[in-house]
Parts: sequence; C-alpha cells; structure tokens
Amino acid sequence: MRKYIAEFIGTFALIFIGTGSIIVNDLYLGIIGHLGVSLSFGLVVMVMIYSIGDISGAHINPAVTIGFHFKKMISIKDSVFYIIFQLLGGFSASILLKQVFPTHQNLGYTTSTVDLIPMFIFEFIITFFLMFVIIHVATEAKEKGMMAGVAIGATVGLMALFAGPITGASMNPARSIAPALISGNIEGLWVYIVAPILGTCVAVYVSQSLEK
Repeated sequence: MRKYIAEFIGTFALIFIGTGSIIVNDLYLGIIGHLGVSLSFGLVVMVMIYSIGDISGAHINPAVTIGFHFKKMISIKDSVFYIIFQLLGGFSASILLKQVFPTHQNLGYTTSTVDLIPMFIFEFIITFFLMFVIIHVATEAKEKGMMAGVAIGATVGLMALFAGPITGASMNPARSIAPALISGNIEGLWVYIVAPILGTCVAVYVSQSLEK
C-alpha cells in the first residue's frame, strides 16, 4: 500500500503543479510563459523521483508502468494498482484545481494544433524517448539514483518545451485523462492514451534489442 499511496501523491503533484502552471499562465496574462510551464512539468517530475523513487519507483505515469510490466519488471497486480492510484491522484488534482479556478475552461488539458496522424506520431515519439531514458537510468523498475531524477526530469521538460505547442506533450495518460474528463474536453483523448502506451512498449523492445 505504501507504493500505491506514493504513486497517488506523485501523480497528484505532477498534475496539480503541471496543469496548474498552465492555468495560472492563462489567467495571469502569460506570467509563466511556455518555458516556465515546461520547467514546471520537468521539475515536478524530478523532485517526485527524488521523493518517492525509493518507495514506488516514481512511475507517476500509467504508460511507464505498462512499459515496465512489458519488460517484466513489475507484476500485473502492482501494475493494475499503480495505474488505479495514478488515475486517482490525477483526478483528485484536477477536481481541486476546478474548485480553485472555477472560471478556467479546460484545466490545462492536452490539446493539439495538428491533425490526428501527426499528433499520434509526435506523442508516440516523445514518449518513446522518455521511456528510453527511464530504462537506461532507472534501477530495475525504480526511477531512483543520483542522476535519474535529473535525466528524467530534463527529458520531460525538454519534450514539453519542444512538443508542447504541437500536441501538449502529454506522454502520460493520467496527465491527459483527468483534466479532460473533469473539464469535459475529451476530443482526441484516445491519442493521449494509446500513443504513449505504444511508445513505452516500443522503447522497451528497442532497449532490450540493444542489450543483446
């Protein structure tokens, strides 16, 4: 249960701070800016890895959990409960943000400025690289270690900086599902679920091929 609660807290922090930074930027005349929003996502991932990495591995992302299960590094039971608690953390964060900022229309949900096919390709590729980095800096199925937080947080921030204006740079079904459903903006949501999961699984396959 400690692991599941840690995943709840980590995902809550990711979505509360990450999507919260988008909301604040929208409501306060761009005071944070795109760079600031990207840093918010990257930094919250980094600090959560250092905070709960030794407890749960700090997946805070259903796609990452599925990737580790595909790599046979986490059991089906833990995978299911990780995902449940990640989603609960995400929904709790979005519900709280809805109460704090009731006038905001989309709660920082992920949206795309391109069509479905390039949107899918972008989300697939950036999640592939995220999982590729995670696999090569993580210890077994745990994102922990002196440099893991920096490497993974920097990857999240970099992908958000690069792909944020294009697809919103989700890379994380929980990050997209919660604000989309709570705000009622579900257009294209399936892409933000399917593409990251495929991206992590392909990253696992490629990493295993490189290790042979």
